[in-house]
Amino acid sequence: MDLQSNQVRLNARAANKLDAIRQVGQTLLDAGFIEAGYVDSMLERERVANTYLGNGIAIPHGLPKARDLIKNTGIAVLQVPNGVTWNDGETVRLVVGIAAKSDEHLDILRRLTGVLGDEALVQKLAQTTDANDIIEALTGERPAPAKSVLPDYAHAFEAVVPNKTGLHARPATTFVDLARKFQAEIRVRYGDNVANGKNMLELLQLGVNGGATIRVSAQGSDAAAALETLQAAVLAGLDDEPETVAAESAPMLGDHGWTPRAGIQALSGISAAPGLAIGRVRQHIQRTITVEDQPPSDPSSEATNLQNALDASQQELDALYNEVKARFGGAKAAIFRAHSEFLNDPVLVQETVAAVFDNHSAAWAWQRAINDRVAMLERLDDPVLAGRAVDLSDVGQRVLRHLTGVGNDAYFSSASPVILLADDLTPSDTAALDPDMILGFCTVRGGPTSHTAIIARSMGIPAVVAAGESLLDIKDGTAAIIDGSNGVLYLNPSPSDEQAALAARSAMQQQHDIAMNLRFEPATTTDGHQVEIAANINRASDAAKALETGAEGVGLMRTEFLFLERTSIPSEDEQFAAYRDMLSAFKGKTVIIRTLDIGGDKEVPYLNLPKEDNSFLGIRGIRLCLQRPDLFIPQLRALYRAASYGNLKIMFPMIATLEDWQQAKSMADLVRNELNAPQVPLGIMIEVPSAVVLADMLAEEVDFFSIGTNDLTQYTLAMDRLHPVLAKQADGLHPAVLRMIDQTVKSASKHGKWVGVCGGIAGDPKGAAILTGLGVSELSVSVPSIAEVKAVIRARSQADLQALAQKAINSRTAAEVRAL
Repeated sequence: MDLQSNQVRLNARAANKLDAIRQVGQTLLDAGFIEAGYVDSMLERERVANTYLGNGIAIPHGLPKARDLIKNTGIAVLQVPNGVTWNDGETVRLVVGIAAKSDEHLDILRRLTGVLGDEALVQKLAQTTDANDIIEALTGERPAPAKSVLPDYAHAFEAVVPNKTGLHARPATTFVDLARKFQAEIRVRYGDNVANGKNMLELLQLGVNGGATIRVSAQGSDAAAALETLQAAVLAGLDDEPETVAAESAPMLGDHGWTPRAGIQALSGISAAPGLAIGRVRQHIQRTITVEDQPPSDPSSEATNLQNALDASQQELDALYNEVKARFGGAKAAIFRAHSEFLNDPVLVQETVAAVFDNHSAAWAWQRAINDRVAMLERLDDPVLAGRAVDLSDVGQRVLRHLTGVGNDAYFSSASPVILLADDLTPSDTAALDPDMILGFCTVRGGPTSHTAIIARSMGIPAVVAAGESLLDIKDGTAAIIDGSNGVLYLNPSPSDEQAALAARSAMQQQHDIAMNLRFEPATTTDGHQVEIAANINRASDAAKALETGAEGVGLMRTEFLFLERTSIPSEDEQFAAYRDMLSAFKGKTVIIRTLDIGGDKEVPYLNLPKEDNSFLGIRGIRLCLQRPDLFIPQLRALYRAASYGNLKIMFPMIATLEDWQQAKSMADLVRNELNAPQVPLGIMIEVPSAVVLADMLAEEVDFFSIGTNDLTQYTLAMDRLHPVLAKQADGLHPAVLRMIDQTVKSASKHGKWVGVCGGIAGDPKGAAILTGLGVSELSVSVPSIAEVKAVIRARSQADLQALAQKAINSRTAAEVRAL
């Protein structure tokens, strides 16, 4: 069990035994091991049992019934040099508080027993001023001395990392590539840790999460140019393209509707790539190369062998990059650019060469250097960044194959299609799979954000990860059905199960093909009710893909991307050009452009907005625009100037009150009159409950409503949609949210106004059906969802959808709605 310095409190004073227990309990609480109620249980145990261990040591802990208040097993140590009286006159100087879910703490107790018999050691620990002495006594390991933190250079900028998964391998590679183009020395700070901006491994080890703030500093003749380039790149996302979970070229098999008979043997894991496949399993046992150290006969020759292995590995990665780029595009191929950066890490290579000249073989030295860094990455708190350890290990094995002469047996081949089972697959393994021979794969380890999972989704191969060790006990040839959509591998299915699964897959494929063939047809129900299906896009460059997929217009253009991808406010002319190009691209189809929606989860460092404790309840959306006319007026001018190039509608975000709307409209009217521009419809986003409550009043004045269900869900349910625990519960199909939508539609209908939905549930087939039944006139969805949403609406009558919607708003839970 780990024991960190924040779990050891030195030189404490305690009035009595109960005070000491409260203090050590508070340390457990502060370290995140327990809920507050567990401290009460520790006090309760002390009333019925004596936790004095002996020789000045006590071990207070809670009652068994309170174990559900333990978040993670852990201990804390309170040192009381002057002592505190326990029971029967015993004096305690070391209070070891324990929160244990099971028996993980037993090793600590064994060591405590050993400490008890050493009076001199107990005296030392009771008086020491170094927490590491206590940590070493209780864990057997002394923490390494803290690294000296490098100072920042004089010239610097701060930026929020916009990438959802943080500064992981692909964006880190882009950062390093850019940094190396400059002579300046570059450092990146995250909290108290600093990395060399030209070293990708150091960047990864910072563990920068999405939304975190980093400080980049530079020193040298071209420092200013370097910082300007890097700041723009960070704000633009460092070429980290957002990944669509369902490959656009593959059938959307997330909701195949198949379930097996009761009692079938199943292994549950985590969905990594959707889809359904039926076949026989085949185990793939990868050989991990391990090297015993042997002193080299000639260090210079050994160093040359290392360079040759690195060169050969680089050639392989170059070829792999080009192949993956041709098959799946640049974003997926960037994974292997990141692998090349690992190869070229100067510290890694220098450390290996130094070990060679210290009388170690190149293979052993390389293996040790890689393993040390893999262990560092695995310890990172962020699962995405920790998952990059697999990538580094992949690179390490590639070089070892060349150093040891071991043949490349890592890549799997089969004479017939199979479901592949493995302990884990590296990105290289996955990219080399033949999709004609791999029906799907299931692994013991891995995660849904791994590069392996990303490649599997691109290939359209159903995949399940983290299924557990028992996976390796399954015999080759066992019949199975892999359900990548729900993360389950079913074994020995009955013939009827196989037939039903095949029928479900065939039906989904057929539905997908029909939807794509009819993607240009309108979304008209069987009884003649038509709904407009538009696209959510960010740039004019997205227009061609949207139109090709069947979009009937743009329901949401997010203008904040014009502000996020730069280091200064875009000029009126720059904005005008962007809006003009978008309107021109859609050739008369409706384009709804939302004014600036900054704040909440979207931050722009160069605007110097004040830090807010709760940004989602602070200055965001229209509130920011009204406070910053220097942002709002130029945007409105650019919009009205572009209006003559197409069918424009303007939409204001985060309207919470009538005053918000009236002030925004007043400013828009002022700008329009100054420019003598034509009138365009003005609408508002319905995103907060107050707007729903006031919808009947707002509908008297606005031209249209567009419901942003992502924000409406989080504000209605009081659940932060970015919260790691609550995000899964923030379901837009919750009846509370659907009732908000129903009320909005009814209020708009009274005044003859139409309502669109541009949030996430519009692109969910279930959500699209219910929203249509509630009377929504327009659904604006992500481009890959357009054809399927149209097909869902064409398959039902409006009367049926209305009945479905009524059942949904009368349901009690989101699960009940989804079960409809």
